[in-house]
Amino acid sequence: MRKLLALLLVPLFAQAGDAALFDPVASVVMGPRCINCHQADAPRQKDWGVVHAQQVVRGADGHGSAALRCQACHQAANSADGRVPGVKDWHLAPRSMTWQGLDKKAVCLQMRDPARNGNRKTPRAVVEHMRSDPLVLWAWQPGGDRTTPALSHDDFVKALVAWADAGLPCPDAP
Repeated sequence: MRKLLALLLVPLFAQAGDAALFDPVASVVMGPRCINCHQADAPRQKDWGVVHAQQVVRGADGHGSAALRCQACHQAANSADGRVPGVKDWHLAPRSMTWQGLDKKAVCLQMRDPARNGNRKTPRAVVEHMRSDPLVLWAWQPGGDRTTPALSHDDFVKALVAWADAGLPCPDAP
């Protein structure tokens, strides 16, 4: 409830360029559903980010090693029991989009840098990626006993749009 109230109040008090606009965005992108796949060498699992139990590693294209591809286990949808998450083309975020070990300011700076955000050159392109990418959308339907992000997807998109409209401002301190 507190996070929802903060999301509703931030636009009332924020000025254009206000770094506080990133706070509700950070509450989602720095949560386990996102951060577990924005890793350098191997995916993480569970809310506490343990190393992938099956010893899976990134591989050259982010889809696992040649011997153990992500799609060997991860199918186009969550398994019936929810234990194995799935979405078409399951993979790690590109290496340039690694958030592993970054603080809120560093994640924010990376999200607005086309060289490190999947070549999204405008604030609207950043928003559109998180509004429609199937792997991003999976976070709100994770199956099993996985938690969902701190905000609903609709509220997250509203926060993204407010942040984008303000020019993607980032916090000054960690």
